[in-house]
Amino acid sequence: MTDMLAGMSDPSGRLLALLSLLQTPREWPGSELARRLEVSARTVRRDVERLRELGYPVDATKGAEGGYRLAAGAAMPPLLLDDEEAVAIAVGLRSAAGQPVAGIEEASVRALTKLEQVLPARLRYRVGALGAATVPLPADQPAVDPAHLTLFAAAIANHERVRFGYRNAEGGESRRHAEPHRLVSAHRRWYLLAFDLDRADWRLYRVDRIGEPFATGARATSRELPDRDPAAFVTAMMYSGAPVHAAVVTLDLPTAPAHLGGTATPLPDGRCRWESPEDTLEWLAFRLLALGCEIDVHEPPELVDHLRDLAARASRAAGDEEI
Repeated sequence: MTDMLAGMSDPSGRLLALLSLLQTPREWPGSELARRLEVSARTVRRDVERLRELGYPVDATKGAEGGYRLAAGAAMPPLLLDDEEAVAIAVGLRSAAGQPVAGIEEASVRALTKLEQVLPARLRYRVGALGAATVPLPADQPAVDPAHLTLFAAAIANHERVRFGYRNAEGGESRRHAEPHRLVSAHRRWYLLAFDLDRADWRLYRVDRIGEPFATGARATSRELPDRDPAAFVTAMMYSGAPVHAAVVTLDLPTAPAHLGGTATPLPDGRCRWESPEDTLEWLAFRLLALGCEIDVHEPPELVDHLRDLAARASRAAGDEEI
């Protein structure tokens, strides 16, 4: 959009081009804006004043370059999006409408409706085609209060301690005093990774089990995670209460799908040998059965027993009394 508008001599089009540039999170030297818009530095200063008259809070820094930046204002200004940005936001809003965050479904639908009203026909068709071809799975997880997510996100950004009530898996209630580190979205649930000050250890809390959180105003200590890889650390914490196993399986496929992870080795007969990353028996079984192909499990024996139990339950559910 910027490239199309930059060469326009029409003042309205030039103002839109200037606003589009200022909406990127950086400070623009006046000389660079003038070059992008193909106008003089004096015209840039005049157009900035026009934007201010229209209510856009454009900050300026003194100096030879005279840098400009669009600051946060009392109201949200219109966003200028290129084609790919508009489609990406529309897709994101459609996905958010199915997330287990209380109230976000309605807000996402309202925002998507407003966006689709102003999309050009060519983009509206692309978004509509993608929506028609997509079937979202219904959210079967407890809903999370979005106010809790924003409170924790702000506390993380401000390095601030928080207090909240927490209900564990057994229903026990407790009060927690913690230093939040990261919010984690995994398996259609939200988690808070934090350092529990009373227990002097890292903890992973399900946000849907948190009640009455508030920021204390006290400064949080800067801490390093025990693991340099945050994703690996969170994964280990999620599975800390259940044993994990690495599987070795022959799949009736030429190679293992990429989403499985692990290592796949092609075999001469057109199949492949898959060595999985460590995971729970339940998740390994789910992944393997969801492939829809013949499988031959070599290791571990616990996975073989688990699949045998699943087969027996499935047979009983189907009314087969012999198994």
